[in-house]
Amino acid sequence: MIALDAGPLSEVAVLGAHCDDIAIGMGGTLLQLCEANPGLRVHAWVGSGAGTPREAEELGALAAFAPGADLRVTVADLPDGRAPAHWARAKAALGEFRRSADPEVVFAPHRHDAHQDHRQLAELAPTEFRDQLILGYEILKWETDTPRPTVLVPLTADTARAKTRLLHEHYPSQTAHDWFDDEAFLGLARLRGVQCRAPYAEGFMVDKAIVRFGGRR
Repeated sequence: MIALDAGPLSEVAVLGAHCDDIAIGMGGTLLQLCEANPGLRVHAWVGSGAGTPREAEELGALAAFAPGADLRVTVADLPDGRAPAHWARAKAALGEFRRSADPEVVFAPHRHDAHQDHRQLAELAPTEFRDQLILGYEILKWETDTPRPTVLVPLTADTARAKTRLLHEHYPSQTAHDWFDDEAFLGLARLRGVQCRAPYAEGFMVDKAIVRFGGRR
């Protein structure tokens, strides 16, 4: 398989509708990005959880998932599960966040996610980040909305296991869910790894990308 190498990055934005979305959807990728790009600026925006115990979980988790990064986290207070009813607030909050960041790559939920809050954020992201590559991550959950990724990011076995360990360490409020376990997270990551000949991987969807091919002159 021929890979496209994005090269070094200086700034990325990671968007989640809820506390833990970013870590579940792309925690392994974020760990490897920060390892490969020391001092990477990571701007994180989370749509709900402000002022609740979940905000404290998220701040600790993102610090662990972005070691050595220049991390800036914004947690908003949109109602969990009812974000579409507050579209104007969501749009304004994301627009304010956009003015504070100039990322090269944006990570967000994908457009066909079954959860309405995730789907709204996926639809809003390209209205604010119009000139950035946006990669839509998948969130493992009860609904049968598992997508067919168009972009795969290989993960080492150490990274995949570190992701599952950090999820359990930093999101104790979620561990009672029957899907929140190592077998589920590693199982999906192993499947994505098979699809790109790697030990593990995380899958992403892309709506549009510009590719420039070099060559001899």
